[in-house]
This record gives sequence, C-alpha cells and structure tokens, in this order.
Amino acid sequence: MLLLAACSPQADRVYTVDELAANDALLAKIIGECRNNPGELRDMPNCRNAEAADSKLRLERMRKSLGG
Repeated sequence: MLLLAACSPQADRVYTVDELAANDALLAKIIGECRNNPGELRDMPNCRNAEAADSKLRLERMRKSLGG
C-alpha cells in the first residue's frame, strides 16, 4: 500500500486547513488515516492540518448552534 501511495502524483500534496474544511470527504479520509496510525502519521502536515480543519468546523458549528 505504501508503494502505491508513493507512486501517486498527490502523495506529497499538503492540503491547507481551508481546503480540508471545504471538502468533507477528503477531511474524513485524512483524519481516518491519521487516527488509524497516529504513531507514524501524527506529525505529518496533512494530519495536523486535518485536525485543525476539524476543530475549526466544530467551533463554527458550535457558534451557529448558540446563535452566533
């Protein structure tokens, strides 16, 4: 599987927090991969950005639910 990822043109693509927040499917995929292997992936840029995007979206939903 790692070999296939290395051959992918998107393998080294680092997504921004805003890109991930705007793409639910991509965000869920990256968070799932990162949480499945935190020992190896936790400090990777996409994992950090995905966690930040997830936090941003949660905060936005919380604000909306509180009427803000």
